[in-house]
Amino acid sequence: MQFAALAAELGVRLSVGRTGQCWDKALAESFFATTERELLDTSSWPSRAAARIAIFDFIEYNLHRQHSSLGYRSPAEYETALAA
Repeated sequence: MQFAALAAELGVRLSVGRTGQCWDKALAESFFATTERELLDTSSWPSRAAARIAIFDFIEYNLHRQHSSLGYRSPAEYETALAA
């Protein structure tokens, strides 16, 4: 509670809501579910380093992949358009 009050005093908008709101972690949960479904369930990794590289490549790929929810633009293109 003190943290939220201090953030409000400083004009900082918190990215999460009150305790118990189900959508607080929705983005992270969606990311991990997609990663597990598309990458981890189908592979066995010879080492932790190999898994780390595969996950990094997956994130990079999705940064540039077109998303229907963004008007068939990549997240990078979408953010560039918003910043302009």
